[in-house]
Amino acid sequence: MKKRILTIVTAAVAAACLASPAFAAAPKESNGMFVDDNGMTLYTFDKDTKGGASACSGGCAQAWPAAMAGASDQPSGKWTTEAADGGKQWAYDGKRVYRFAKDTKPGDKSGDNFKDVWHVVKP
Repeated sequence: MKKRILTIVTAAVAAACLASPAFAAAPKESNGMFVDDNGMTLYTFDKDTKGGASACSGGCAQAWPAAMAGASDQPSGKWTTEAADGGKQWAYDGKRVYRFAKDTKPGDKSGDNFKDVWHVVKP
């Protein structure tokens, strides 16, 4: 019985980790831009203000999901975290960071300059 419970708990934890959009560490640089742990491009939104609440909600948040930090992630250099629904969102140089839902593979950056308000995060 104990082995069965342990197996169920282990499977649940593994599933939660796979489903989580959180980083294991601060975003990293790749090919002159910042990416998440899966190599997906990160963006900032011109309508956000440094240190302010996200200006992206509703349909915007579906197309541009927040790049969330894990509970144990710590700010480093220009990388900080901001309070967000359900946790902490990464911010670079005070601007919140997002992914673009239409980027389908690592290195895609189809959201760069989208409507002139979304931009790839660069060092």
